[in-house]
Amino acid sequence: MTKIRNFQLKELLYNKFTNLKKSSKKAFTLIEMMIVLLVISVLVLLFIPNLSKQKDTVSDQGDEAIVKTVETQIEIYEINNNKKVTDSKLKEIVTPEQYKVYKKYKN
Repeated sequence: MTKIRNFQLKELLYNKFTNLKKSSKKAFTLIEMMIVLLVISVLVLLFIPNLSKQKDTVSDQGDEAIVKTVETQIEIYEINNNKKVTDSKLKEIVTPEQYKVYKKYKN
């Protein structure tokens, strides 16, 4: 009878252990999380400098467009009035922001 109880006890413990093993949750290990963070860090390190370069490029292209616009306005003024644009007249024709950018690129 003790053999039967020992067997039943072993079977009960085995069943409990297998049920516990089956109910364990699947999750990421610490190493997997570290690898993911490393990959994300490398991508960020590659992306940020490129973003700042693009910002500078866009700013330069915008300033070039402003210079071309001001030059076009100067040409239109000269055609309509048959005289050259003076610096004081240029300030009247364009906005203050356009004037600053134009002077920065032309000097």
